[in-house]
Amino acid sequence: MTGVRLLTVPTAGPDDTTALKALSDSGASPDDVLAVIGKTEGNGCVNDFSRTLAAATWDPRLGAEAITVFSGGTEGVLAPHVNLLVADDSHDPRHDRGLVAAVGSTPVIPPDELGRAGQMEAVRDTVAKLLVDLDVAVDDVHLVLVKCPLLTSTDIAEMHGRGVEPVSEDTYESMARSRAASSLGIALSLGEIDDDTARAALAGRRTAWSNRASASAGAELDTCHILVLAESPAVSNPLRALHTEMTDAYDLAALQDAAAVVAGRGGRIRQLFVKAESAPSGTIRGLRHTMLTDSDINATRHARAAVGALAAAVKGDAAVYVSGGAEHQGRPGGGSVTVVYEVDPAHTATSNRGAER
Repeated sequence: MTGVRLLTVPTAGPDDTTALKALSDSGASPDDVLAVIGKTEGNGCVNDFSRTLAAATWDPRLGAEAITVFSGGTEGVLAPHVNLLVADDSHDPRHDRGLVAAVGSTPVIPPDELGRAGQMEAVRDTVAKLLVDLDVAVDDVHLVLVKCPLLTSTDIAEMHGRGVEPVSEDTYESMARSRAASSLGIALSLGEIDDDTARAALAGRRTAWSNRASASAGAELDTCHILVLAESPAVSNPLRALHTEMTDAYDLAALQDAAAVVAGRGGRIRQLFVKAESAPSGTIRGLRHTMLTDSDINATRHARAAVGALAAAVKGDAAVYVSGGAEHQGRPGGGSVTVVYEVDPAHTATSNRGAER
């Protein structure tokens, strides 16, 4: 059981570790960092080496158990930044609960299992272990964030050489299949779906999702890095969280409603973790969109730019974590939303449960 605090620091580039000074100024050290969750300014696609550079820069500076998650793509108004989740077991008697976190990694995901049941089950089992470590009720979990692998052209060629059919022949599509498997593993671990539903969804049905799941894929790792954020009465700190979902790419009302709940609890938003995708139907509220048919710009890039502007407007600055590709992370065409906020001690008696939708 580890209480946490959050530091959000803008970056000048993927290799910028200025946040370490902010960490030191706060009285903590790199060994106290549980996770570095960042947005880097690459294309967010298969060849986004900004993620690789950021991970290679940060990993050696952290403790052995810490994880890094870098989501590429800061299109539109999105600002490159890092979020440091820092272990903090101090006790503030003015608060009757607080935010806790646990991190971990799955075993290596073999290319043969990427996007398939093996990956889904590895995520499910790792999240289940982290929930045991946290000793929290499932209803108190507000975010399970995963960074997962993808298939490279080398992986695909090697599989063909062994007579194994990859989950996809397209490296970009493999990112979606990896995100889908991870997200369904999260939904299973939280008891939101059963095994039959998960396997049907893994086969392509978009009828199951979790609005607490956030998954992104990259070539910079071969395991799934996992962060679980929850509230617990066993710690006392000013951080809280709530989760909801956007029903489509311009569901501003969902974000405003969440912000109103935060304000009503005497809180201020510290961070938004939002998933975004181009509606697979090709329409939003009856009007055609061209995000899926644009041969110049990938659909995930369109979605991040559109949703990023809404999230930045609600938070009041553009250092928000908006990740593209929301397969099974909220309903199709929408996306999961987690709000991390800080409360004034006078408002700590109010529980977050019941506010989510």
